[in-house]
Amino acid sequence: RSPMIYNKTMFQTIFLSHLFVHSQDFLYCYDIFDETYREKEGPKPPLRYVWRNIILMSLLHLGAILGLVLIPSAKIQTLAWAILCFLVSALGITAGSHRLWSHRSYKATLPLRIFLTIANSIAFQNDIYEWVRDHRVHHKFSETDADPHNATRGFFFSHIGWLLVRKHPDVIEKGQKLDLSDVKADKVVMFQRRYYKPSVVLLCFTLPTVVPWYFWDESIIISFFIPTILRYTIGLNATWLVNSAAHMFGNRPYDQNINPRENPLVSLGALGEGFHNYHHTFPYDYSTSEFGWRFNLTTAFIDLMCLLGLASDRKKVSKEVILARKMRTGDGSHKSG
Repeated sequence: RSPMIYNKTMFQTIFLSHLFVHSQDFLYCYDIFDETYREKEGPKPPLRYVWRNIILMSLLHLGAILGLVLIPSAKIQTLAWAILCFLVSALGITAGSHRLWSHRSYKATLPLRIFLTIANSIAFQNDIYEWVRDHRVHHKFSETDADPHNATRGFFFSHIGWLLVRKHPDVIEKGQKLDLSDVKADKVVMFQRRYYKPSVVLLCFTLPTVVPWYFWDESIIISFFIPTILRYTIGLNATWLVNSAAHMFGNRPYDQNINPRENPLVSLGALGEGFHNYHHTFPYDYSTSEFGWRFNLTTAFIDLMCLLGLASDRKKVSKEVILARKMRTGDGSHKSG
């Protein structure tokens, strides 16, 4: 086969694949980068600190340090419970607010949506509606003033700093203009939004603390500082590392023209969310990676849900399209394995 025919065929494959994926959900074009956006000229708006968040985040991380100190004194059941709470809460973000509601990369039945909503409240990283809004803005305006956690502003800002200051006006403006009708139409999501605060008190703080104390007589101090505070802090930082480390450290085999990187270490902690160059290149892929279950517990979970009949319609990019994109815009790192 001649190179000319091969390239033409490859181009047709790419075009048809993108057409197929987006024609299935044409309404949801929210995860395509908006190249028409231009940052406003002139000086940047001054930073306005949110002292409530600064104080609470400081106290939270101090509490997590105490939780680490208490680990040798904890019962094995308590440590297992903390790990279980972490995994469930993480799935509420990765399989729930991210891959299901933000990107519509697969479909979930009502029982699965209810489970993921409960898991999302355990995670306590804003309600699903707000998480989706900020994440869609992040994809449409990545690494600009309209990106909530713009990584070009440095590691600290993209990791936690963006939560300690007022949002840039462009973030607010673009967020208000997004089409979130699909999220508003989900009664489970809107029910959570209506009762989010009490759900967080119950599911993020009370339940993880009470279970070890009640069922196997763990001390209330250890029950609070390990399965609740330490677990919650680790969950937050695992997610934040996707915004910071996975936008700065790693290779770019799919698109060298964008900041997000492939970071296996972040994937380990964030249940598969660290294959970030792939994800920003193909945001509609339910696996956020071409490697299936490798360092990707979330993909394994979604596949299991499909096997059980609780999920369906997983969107996936073909190997031909992935290879073509690597050859066209990648940094060549895929050749080294």
